[in-house]
Amino acid sequence: MTQTQQYIDANRDRFLAELLDFLRIPSISADPAYAGSVRQTAEWVANNLRQAGADQVRLEETAGFPIVYGEKMVDPSAPTVLVYGHYDVQPADPLELWDNPPFEPVIKDGLIFARGACDDKGQVFMHVKAFEAMLASGELACNVKFMIEGEEEVGSDNLGLFVASNKDLLKADVILISDTAIIANDIPSIDVGLRGLSYMEVAVQGPNRDLHSGVYGGAVANPINILCQMIASLHDEFNHITIPGFYDGVLDLSASDRAAMAQTPFDLEAYQKDLGIQSVHGEKGYSTIERASIRPTLDVNGIWGGYTGEGAKTVLPSMAYAKISMRLVPNQRSEEITRLFTEHFISIAPKGVKVSVKAHHGGEAYLMPTDSIAYQAASDALATTFGKEPVPTRGGGSIPIVALFEKELGVKSILMGFGLDTDAIHSPNEHYGLFNFYKGIETIPHFFSNYKQLSN
Repeated sequence: MTQTQQYIDANRDRFLAELLDFLRIPSISADPAYAGSVRQTAEWVANNLRQAGADQVRLEETAGFPIVYGEKMVDPSAPTVLVYGHYDVQPADPLELWDNPPFEPVIKDGLIFARGACDDKGQVFMHVKAFEAMLASGELACNVKFMIEGEEEVGSDNLGLFVASNKDLLKADVILISDTAIIANDIPSIDVGLRGLSYMEVAVQGPNRDLHSGVYGGAVANPINILCQMIASLHDEFNHITIPGFYDGVLDLSASDRAAMAQTPFDLEAYQKDLGIQSVHGEKGYSTIERASIRPTLDVNGIWGGYTGEGAKTVLPSMAYAKISMRLVPNQRSEEITRLFTEHFISIAPKGVKVSVKAHHGGEAYLMPTDSIAYQAASDALATTFGKEPVPTRGGGSIPIVALFEKELGVKSILMGFGLDTDAIHSPNEHYGLFNFYKGIETIPHFFSNYKQLSN
Protein backbone atom coordinates (compact mmCIF):
# COMPACT_ATOMS: atom_id res chain seq x y z
CA MET A 1 0.00 0.00 0.00
CA THR A 2 2.95 2.31 -0.62
CA GLN A 3 1.19 4.68 -3.02
CA THR A 4 -1.86 4.88 -0.77
CA GLN A 5 0.35 5.81 2.19
CA GLN A 6 2.11 8.45 0.12
CA TYR A 7 -1.27 9.97 -0.78
CA ILE A 8 -2.29 9.99 2.89
CA ASP A 9 0.98 11.65 3.90
CA ALA A 10 0.58 14.32 1.23
CA ASN A 11 -3.00 15.17 2.29
CA ARG A 12 -2.88 14.96 6.07
CA ASP A 13 -3.52 18.65 6.65
CA ARG A 14 -6.47 18.72 4.24
CA PHE A 15 -8.01 15.62 5.81
CA LEU A 16 -7.86 17.26 9.23
CA ALA A 17 -9.29 20.56 7.98
CA GLU A 18 -12.22 18.73 6.41
CA LEU A 19 -12.86 16.82 9.64
CA LEU A 20 -12.97 20.07 11.59
CA ASP A 21 -15.56 21.41 9.14
CA PHE A 22 -17.57 18.22 9.66
CA LEU A 23 -17.44 18.66 13.43
CA ARG A 24 -18.69 22.25 13.27
CA ILE A 25 -22.18 21.19 12.17
CA PRO A 26 -24.37 20.42 15.25
CA SER A 27 -26.02 17.21 14.06
CA ILE A 28 -27.91 16.40 17.28
CA SER A 29 -30.53 13.88 16.21
CA ALA A 30 -32.30 13.74 19.59
CA ASP A 31 -33.27 17.42 19.60
CA PRO A 32 -35.86 18.60 17.01
CA ALA A 33 -34.36 22.08 17.21
CA TYR A 34 -31.34 20.76 15.29
CA ALA A 35 -33.24 18.97 12.52
CA GLY A 36 -31.98 21.41 9.88
CA SER A 37 -28.39 20.94 11.01
CA VAL A 38 -28.71 17.16 10.92
CA ARG A 39 -29.87 17.30 7.32
CA GLN A 40 -27.12 19.79 6.49
CA THR A 41 -24.63 17.26 7.86
CA ALA A 42 -26.04 14.50 5.64
CA GLU A 43 -25.60 16.73 2.61
CA TRP A 44 -22.05 17.58 3.70
CA VAL A 45 -21.17 13.88 3.98
CA ALA A 46 -22.67 13.15 0.56
CA ASN A 47 -20.68 15.97 -1.04
CA ASN A 48 -17.46 14.75 0.56
CA LEU A 49 -18.09 11.21 -0.65
CA ARG A 50 -18.57 12.51 -4.20
CA GLN A 51 -15.35 14.48 -3.99
CA ALA A 52 -13.57 11.35 -2.74
CA GLY A 53 -14.67 9.52 -5.90
CA ALA A 54 -17.71 7.50 -4.86
CA ASP A 55 -20.46 6.76 -7.37
CA GLN A 56 -24.23 6.68 -6.97
CA VAL A 57 -23.98 9.04 -4.01
CA ARG A 58 -27.39 10.08 -2.74
CA LEU A 59 -29.52 10.75 0.30
CA GLU A 60 -31.90 7.89 0.93
CA GLU A 61 -34.93 9.45 2.58
CA THR A 62 -36.54 7.84 5.62
CA ALA A 63 -39.34 8.79 7.98
CA GLY A 64 -36.61 10.51 9.99
CA PHE A 65 -33.19 11.71 8.90
CA PRO A 66 -31.68 10.59 5.59
CA ILE A 67 -29.13 7.84 5.07
CA VAL A 68 -26.10 8.73 2.96
CA TYR A 69 -25.36 6.04 0.38
CA GLY A 70 -22.47 5.78 -2.05
CA GLU A 71 -20.42 3.06 -3.72
CA LYS A 72 -17.47 2.21 -5.95
CA MET A 73 -17.57 -1.10 -7.77
CA VAL A 74 -14.08 -1.77 -9.09
CA ASP A 75 -14.30 -5.47 -9.99
CA PRO A 76 -17.37 -7.75 -10.15
CA SER A 77 -15.23 -10.66 -8.99
CA ALA A 78 -13.80 -8.82 -5.99
CA PRO A 79 -15.39 -8.98 -2.54
CA THR A 80 -17.59 -6.11 -1.41
CA VAL A 81 -17.11 -4.24 1.87
CA LEU A 82 -20.07 -2.32 3.28
CA VAL A 83 -18.89 0.56 5.47
CA TYR A 84 -21.36 1.65 8.14
CA GLY A 85 -21.18 4.69 10.38
CA HIS A 86 -23.29 7.58 11.64
CA TYR A 87 -23.11 11.34 11.27
CA ASP A 88 -25.46 12.24 14.14
CA VAL A 89 -24.12 13.06 17.59
CA GLN A 90 -25.27 13.14 21.20
CA PRO A 91 -26.59 16.34 22.78
CA ALA A 92 -23.75 18.43 24.20
CA ASP A 93 -25.33 19.17 27.59
CA PRO A 94 -24.23 20.24 30.13
CA LEU A 95 -22.63 23.02 28.11
CA GLU A 96 -21.05 24.71 31.13
CA LEU A 97 -18.73 21.74 31.62
CA TRP A 98 -17.09 22.10 28.21
CA ASP A 99 -13.73 23.86 28.08
CA ASN A 100 -14.58 25.10 24.59
CA PRO A 101 -17.89 25.29 22.71
CA PRO A 102 -18.75 21.73 21.61
CA PHE A 103 -19.19 22.61 17.95
CA GLU A 104 -16.15 24.85 17.68
CA PRO A 105 -13.41 22.19 17.49
CA VAL A 106 -10.00 22.93 18.94
CA ILE A 107 -6.78 20.90 18.96
CA LYS A 108 -4.87 20.69 22.24
CA ASP A 109 -2.06 18.31 23.14
CA GLY A 110 -2.64 16.24 20.02
CA LEU A 111 -6.37 15.84 20.69
CA ILE A 112 -9.38 17.17 18.76
CA PHE A 113 -12.00 18.45 21.21
CA ALA A 114 -15.57 18.60 19.85
CA ARG A 115 -18.85 16.78 20.11
CA GLY A 116 -18.69 13.85 17.68
CA ALA A 117 -14.91 13.96 17.41
CA CYS A 118 -14.71 10.25 18.24
CA ASP A 119 -18.37 9.17 18.19
CA ASP A 120 -18.66 8.85 15.29
CA LYS A 121 -17.69 11.66 12.94
CA GLY A 122 -13.95 11.29 13.39
CA GLN A 123 -14.10 7.53 12.97
CA VAL A 124 -16.49 7.34 10.01
CA PHE A 125 -14.54 10.09 8.25
CA MET A 126 -11.42 7.91 8.41
CA HIS A 127 -13.16 5.50 6.04
CA VAL A 128 -14.04 8.23 3.55
CA LYS A 129 -10.45 9.47 3.48
CA ALA A 130 -8.96 5.96 3.34
CA PHE A 131 -11.27 5.23 0.40
CA GLU A 132 -10.18 8.43 -1.31
CA ALA A 133 -6.53 7.50 -0.84
CA MET A 134 -6.96 3.94 -2.15
CA LEU A 135 -8.93 5.11 -5.17
CA ALA A 136 -6.54 7.94 -6.02
CA SER A 137 -3.54 5.61 -5.81
CA GLY A 138 -5.17 2.82 -7.81
CA GLU A 139 -4.93 0.42 -4.85
CA LEU A 140 -8.61 -0.06 -4.00
CA ALA A 141 -8.71 -3.87 -3.79
CA CYS A 142 -12.40 -4.42 -2.97
CA ASN A 143 -15.71 -3.01 -4.00
CA VAL A 144 -17.01 -0.64 -1.36
CA LYS A 145 -20.44 0.61 -0.33
CA PHE A 146 -21.11 3.34 2.21
CA MET A 147 -24.19 3.54 4.41
CA ILE A 148 -23.90 6.44 6.85
CA GLU A 149 -26.98 7.19 8.93
CA GLY A 150 -28.26 10.08 11.03
CA GLU A 151 -30.20 8.33 13.76
CA GLU A 152 -27.78 5.99 15.54
CA GLU A 153 -27.93 8.04 18.71
CA VAL A 154 -31.74 7.71 18.84
CA GLY A 155 -32.09 4.02 18.08
CA SER A 156 -31.65 3.59 14.30
CA ASP A 157 -35.32 2.68 13.84
CA ASN A 158 -35.49 3.94 10.27
CA LEU A 159 -32.19 2.36 9.28
CA GLY A 160 -33.61 -1.02 10.20
CA LEU A 161 -36.51 -0.47 7.85
CA PHE A 162 -34.16 0.72 5.12
CA VAL A 163 -31.92 -2.33 5.45
CA ALA A 164 -34.86 -4.74 5.35
CA SER A 165 -36.16 -3.06 2.19
CA ASN A 166 -32.84 -2.73 0.34
CA LYS A 167 -31.09 -6.09 0.70
CA ASP A 168 -29.95 -6.18 -2.94
CA LEU A 169 -28.55 -2.65 -2.79
CA LEU A 170 -26.65 -3.44 0.40
CA LYS A 171 -25.42 -6.89 -0.61
CA ALA A 172 -21.88 -7.32 0.65
CA ASP A 173 -19.41 -9.89 1.95
CA VAL A 174 -18.57 -8.12 5.19
CA ILE A 175 -19.55 -4.96 7.07
CA LEU A 176 -16.77 -2.73 8.40
CA ILE A 177 -17.52 -0.42 11.33
CA SER A 178 -15.37 2.01 13.29
CA ASP A 179 -17.45 3.06 16.29
CA THR A 180 -15.52 1.31 19.06
CA ALA A 181 -12.22 1.66 20.88
CA ILE A 182 -8.78 0.11 21.25
CA ILE A 183 -7.22 -0.67 24.62
CA ALA A 184 -4.48 1.95 24.23
CA ASN A 185 -2.44 3.61 21.51
CA ASP A 186 0.28 1.02 22.06
CA ILE A 187 -2.14 -1.91 22.55
CA PRO A 188 -4.39 -2.38 19.52
CA SER A 189 -7.54 -4.43 19.91
CA ILE A 190 -10.65 -5.55 18.04
CA ASP A 191 -14.08 -5.74 19.64
CA VAL A 192 -15.53 -9.21 19.06
CA GLY A 193 -18.70 -8.54 21.04
CA LEU A 194 -21.18 -5.82 21.93
CA ARG A 195 -23.89 -5.64 24.54
CA GLY A 196 -27.52 -5.17 23.64
CA LEU A 197 -29.77 -2.41 24.96
CA SER A 198 -33.20 -1.73 26.40
CA TYR A 199 -33.87 1.96 27.06
CA MET A 200 -36.86 2.98 29.17
CA GLU A 201 -38.55 6.06 30.56
CA VAL A 202 -40.68 5.93 33.68
CA ALA A 203 -43.06 8.40 35.28
CA VAL A 204 -44.53 8.43 38.79
CA GLN A 205 -47.60 10.58 39.46
CA GLY A 206 -48.82 11.52 42.89
CA PRO A 207 -51.26 14.35 43.63
CA ASN A 208 -53.03 16.17 40.81
CA ARG A 209 -50.88 19.27 41.30
CA ASP A 210 -47.70 20.42 43.04
CA LEU A 211 -48.35 20.90 46.74
CA HIS A 212 -46.92 22.97 49.60
CA SER A 213 -44.48 20.61 51.33
CA GLY A 214 -45.23 22.14 54.71
CA VAL A 215 -48.98 21.72 54.43
CA TYR A 216 -48.99 18.29 52.78
CA GLY A 217 -45.54 16.83 53.47
CA GLY A 218 -45.69 13.57 55.40
CA ALA A 219 -49.35 13.02 54.53
CA VAL A 220 -49.20 12.58 50.75
CA ALA A 221 -46.86 10.32 48.79
CA ASN A 222 -43.99 12.30 47.26
CA PRO A 223 -43.42 10.97 43.70
CA ILE A 224 -39.68 11.76 43.80
CA ASN A 225 -39.23 9.89 47.09
CA ILE A 226 -41.24 6.96 45.76
CA LEU A 227 -39.34 6.90 42.44
CA CYS A 228 -35.99 6.87 44.25
CA GLN A 229 -37.15 3.98 46.45
CA MET A 230 -38.37 2.03 43.44
CA ILE A 231 -35.13 2.56 41.55
CA ALA A 232 -33.04 1.61 44.58
CA SER A 233 -34.93 -1.68 44.84
CA LEU A 234 -33.81 -2.69 41.34
CA HIS A 235 -30.43 -3.80 42.75
CA ASP A 236 -29.73 -5.93 45.79
CA GLU A 237 -26.80 -5.60 48.21
CA PHE A 238 -24.57 -7.45 45.74
CA ASN A 239 -25.52 -5.10 42.86
CA HIS A 240 -27.43 -7.95 41.30
CA ILE A 241 -30.51 -6.82 39.30
CA THR A 242 -33.70 -7.87 41.07
CA ILE A 243 -36.16 -7.97 38.16
CA PRO A 244 -37.63 -11.51 38.08
CA GLY A 245 -36.43 -13.41 35.01
CA PHE A 246 -33.82 -10.79 34.11
CA TYR A 247 -30.94 -13.28 34.09
CA ASP A 248 -32.83 -16.16 32.44
CA GLY A 249 -30.67 -17.48 29.61
CA VAL A 250 -27.60 -15.45 30.56
CA LEU A 251 -24.59 -17.72 30.24
CA ASP A 252 -21.54 -17.25 32.40
CA LEU A 253 -18.27 -17.43 30.54
CA SER A 254 -16.21 -20.52 31.17
CA ALA A 255 -13.32 -20.36 33.60
CA SER A 256 -10.88 -20.50 30.69
CA ASP A 257 -12.63 -17.64 28.87
CA ARG A 258 -12.60 -15.53 32.03
CA ALA A 259 -8.93 -16.32 32.53
CA ALA A 260 -8.23 -15.17 28.97
CA MET A 261 -10.12 -11.91 29.62
CA ALA A 262 -8.07 -11.37 32.75
CA GLN A 263 -4.94 -11.20 30.58
CA THR A 264 -6.21 -8.00 28.95
CA PRO A 265 -3.93 -5.14 30.05
CA PHE A 266 -5.78 -3.08 32.67
CA ASP A 267 -4.47 -0.58 35.21
CA LEU A 268 -7.08 -0.22 37.95
CA GLU A 269 -5.27 2.67 39.64
CA ALA A 270 -5.05 4.62 36.37
CA TYR A 271 -8.70 3.80 35.63
CA GLN A 272 -9.82 5.24 38.96
CA LYS A 273 -7.57 8.28 38.63
CA ASP A 274 -8.89 9.07 35.16
CA LEU A 275 -12.47 9.01 36.47
CA GLY A 276 -11.72 10.83 39.71
CA ILE A 277 -13.06 7.98 41.86
CA GLN A 278 -11.56 6.23 44.88
CA SER A 279 -13.05 2.81 44.22
CA VAL A 280 -14.82 0.83 41.53
CA HIS A 281 -18.36 -0.47 42.00
CA GLY A 282 -20.44 -3.27 40.51
CA GLU A 283 -21.80 -6.77 40.59
CA LYS A 284 -20.17 -8.97 43.21
CA GLY A 285 -17.98 -11.75 41.90
CA TYR A 286 -16.84 -10.06 38.69
CA SER A 287 -13.85 -7.94 37.71
CA THR A 288 -14.12 -4.39 36.40
CA ILE A 289 -13.45 -5.55 32.84
CA GLU A 290 -16.12 -8.24 33.14
CA ARG A 291 -18.68 -5.87 34.68
CA ALA A 292 -18.18 -3.47 31.78
CA SER A 293 -18.44 -6.04 29.00
CA ILE A 294 -19.86 -9.52 29.64
CA ARG A 295 -22.42 -8.77 32.37
CA PRO A 296 -25.82 -7.09 31.99
CA THR A 297 -26.43 -3.78 33.74
CA LEU A 298 -29.19 -1.39 34.77
CA ASP A 299 -28.41 2.32 35.12
CA VAL A 300 -30.38 5.51 35.65
CA ASN A 301 -29.42 7.94 32.88
CA GLY A 302 -31.47 10.87 34.10
CA ILE A 303 -33.92 11.72 36.88
CA TRP A 304 -36.01 14.81 37.42
CA GLY A 305 -39.11 16.33 38.96
CA GLY A 306 -40.22 19.11 41.29
CA TYR A 307 -38.34 22.39 41.56
CA THR A 308 -34.77 22.55 40.22
CA GLY A 309 -34.36 26.29 39.67
CA GLU A 310 -32.29 28.79 41.63
CA GLY A 311 -33.00 29.20 45.30
CA ALA A 312 -35.62 27.32 47.28
CA LYS A 313 -39.22 26.37 46.61
CA THR A 314 -40.87 24.14 49.20
CA VAL A 315 -42.88 21.99 46.86
CA LEU A 316 -44.16 18.45 47.01
CA PRO A 317 -44.16 17.60 43.29
CA SER A 318 -46.97 16.05 41.35
CA MET A 319 -44.66 14.14 38.99
CA ALA A 320 -41.24 12.49 38.91
CA TYR A 321 -39.44 10.97 35.94
CA ALA A 322 -36.40 8.87 35.14
CA LYS A 323 -34.68 7.39 32.11
CA ILE A 324 -33.17 3.96 32.60
CA SER A 325 -30.95 1.91 30.30
CA MET A 326 -30.16 -1.78 30.55
CA ARG A 327 -27.15 -3.21 28.75
CA LEU A 328 -27.78 -6.79 27.70
CA VAL A 329 -25.58 -9.78 26.92
CA PRO A 330 -25.98 -12.65 24.45
CA ASN A 331 -29.13 -14.74 25.02
CA GLN A 332 -31.02 -11.76 26.44
CA ARG A 333 -33.62 -10.41 24.00
CA SER A 334 -34.33 -6.70 24.26
CA GLU A 335 -38.10 -7.06 23.78
CA GLU A 336 -38.32 -9.62 26.57
CA ILE A 337 -36.24 -7.50 28.94
CA THR A 338 -38.41 -4.49 28.14
CA ARG A 339 -41.50 -6.52 29.02
CA LEU A 340 -39.99 -7.85 32.25
CA PHE A 341 -38.89 -4.39 33.34
CA THR A 342 -42.29 -2.85 32.59
CA GLU A 343 -44.24 -5.49 34.47
CA HIS A 344 -41.90 -5.41 37.46
CA PHE A 345 -41.68 -1.64 37.77
CA ILE A 346 -45.45 -1.24 37.71
CA SER A 347 -45.85 -4.07 40.22
CA ILE A 348 -43.59 -2.48 42.85
CA ALA A 349 -45.39 0.86 42.88
CA PRO A 350 -47.03 1.54 46.27
CA LYS A 351 -50.57 2.79 46.70
CA GLY A 352 -50.88 6.53 46.39
CA VAL A 353 -49.04 6.89 43.08
CA LYS A 354 -49.60 5.92 39.47
CA VAL A 355 -46.74 4.60 37.34
CA SER A 356 -46.31 4.63 33.57
CA VAL A 357 -43.47 3.06 31.60
CA LYS A 358 -42.43 3.86 28.04
CA ALA A 359 -39.90 1.99 25.93
CA HIS A 360 -37.66 4.19 23.78
CA HIS A 361 -35.43 1.81 21.82
CA GLY A 362 -33.43 -1.36 22.08
CA GLY A 363 -31.15 -3.77 20.30
CA GLU A 364 -29.51 -7.15 20.59
CA ALA A 365 -26.05 -8.22 21.72
CA TYR A 366 -23.52 -9.35 19.11
CA LEU A 367 -20.59 -11.76 18.91
CA MET A 368 -17.99 -11.98 16.13
CA PRO A 369 -16.05 -15.22 15.53
CA THR A 370 -12.28 -14.81 15.59
CA ASP A 371 -11.66 -17.61 13.08
CA SER A 372 -13.14 -15.76 10.08
CA ILE A 373 -11.13 -14.29 7.21
CA ALA A 374 -12.64 -10.89 8.01
CA TYR A 375 -11.25 -10.98 11.54
CA GLN A 376 -7.89 -12.19 10.24
CA ALA A 377 -7.82 -9.35 7.69
CA ALA A 378 -8.48 -6.81 10.44
CA SER A 379 -5.99 -8.40 12.82
CA ASP A 380 -3.26 -8.42 10.20
CA ALA A 381 -4.02 -4.81 9.24
CA LEU A 382 -3.66 -3.60 12.82
CA ALA A 383 -0.51 -5.68 13.29
CA THR A 384 0.98 -3.98 10.23
CA THR A 385 0.34 -0.41 11.34
CA PHE A 386 0.75 -0.80 15.11
CA GLY A 387 3.60 -3.30 14.97
CA LYS A 388 1.92 -5.82 17.28
CA GLU A 389 -0.97 -8.27 17.19
CA PRO A 390 -4.30 -6.84 18.39
CA VAL A 391 -6.12 -8.22 21.42
CA PRO A 392 -9.69 -9.50 20.94
CA THR A 393 -11.98 -7.76 23.45
CA ARG A 394 -15.66 -7.57 24.36
CA GLY A 395 -17.11 -4.06 24.24
CA GLY A 396 -19.57 -2.78 26.81
CA GLY A 397 -21.44 -0.45 24.50
CA SER A 398 -24.25 -1.13 22.07
CA ILE A 399 -24.60 -0.71 18.32
CA PRO A 400 -28.08 -2.18 17.94
CA ILE A 401 -27.98 -2.21 14.17
CA VAL A 402 -25.08 -4.71 14.08
CA ALA A 403 -27.24 -7.68 15.10
CA LEU A 404 -29.89 -6.55 12.62
CA PHE A 405 -27.29 -6.46 9.83
CA GLU A 406 -26.56 -10.11 10.42
CA LYS A 407 -30.25 -11.00 10.57
CA GLU A 408 -31.28 -9.09 7.43
CA LEU A 409 -28.14 -9.22 5.27
CA GLY A 410 -26.65 -12.49 6.48
CA VAL A 411 -23.14 -11.11 6.96
CA LYS A 412 -20.91 -10.43 9.94
CA SER A 413 -19.54 -7.06 10.99
CA ILE A 414 -15.95 -6.24 11.88
CA LEU A 415 -15.70 -3.71 14.71
CA MET A 416 -12.38 -2.06 13.94
CA GLY A 417 -12.50 1.11 15.98
CA PHE A 418 -9.65 3.45 16.86
CA GLY A 419 -11.03 5.48 19.76
CA LEU A 420 -10.05 5.20 23.41
CA ASP A 421 -12.30 4.62 26.40
CA THR A 422 -10.93 7.90 27.78
CA ASP A 423 -12.22 9.94 24.81
CA ALA A 424 -15.24 11.16 26.83
CA ILE A 425 -17.83 10.17 24.25
CA HIS A 426 -21.35 11.25 25.30
CA SER A 427 -19.69 13.53 27.87
CA PRO A 428 -18.41 17.12 27.99
CA ASN A 429 -15.02 17.62 26.36
CA GLU A 430 -15.30 14.65 24.00
CA HIS A 431 -12.07 14.30 22.05
CA TYR A 432 -10.22 12.16 19.53
CA GLY A 433 -6.49 11.81 19.11
CA LEU A 434 -4.74 12.94 15.95
CA PHE A 435 -2.71 9.75 16.29
CA ASN A 436 -5.91 7.69 16.25
CA PHE A 437 -7.46 9.58 13.34
CA TYR A 438 -4.43 9.13 11.10
CA LYS A 439 -3.75 5.60 12.29
CA GLY A 440 -7.25 4.65 11.25
CA ILE A 441 -6.82 6.11 7.78
CA GLU A 442 -3.54 4.21 7.42
CA THR A 443 -4.93 0.89 8.69
CA ILE A 444 -8.19 0.65 6.74
CA PRO A 445 -6.48 0.21 3.33
CA HIS A 446 -4.57 -2.77 4.73
CA PHE A 447 -7.87 -4.37 5.75
CA PHE A 448 -9.15 -4.04 2.18
CA SER A 449 -5.95 -5.49 0.73
CA ASN A 450 -5.85 -8.35 3.25
CA TYR A 451 -9.52 -9.18 2.81
CA LYS A 452 -9.15 -9.39 -0.96
CA GLN A 453 -6.14 -11.72 -0.65
CA LEU A 454 -7.77 -13.96 1.96
CA SER A 455 -10.98 -14.17 -0.09
CA ASN A 456 -9.20 -15.66 -3.11
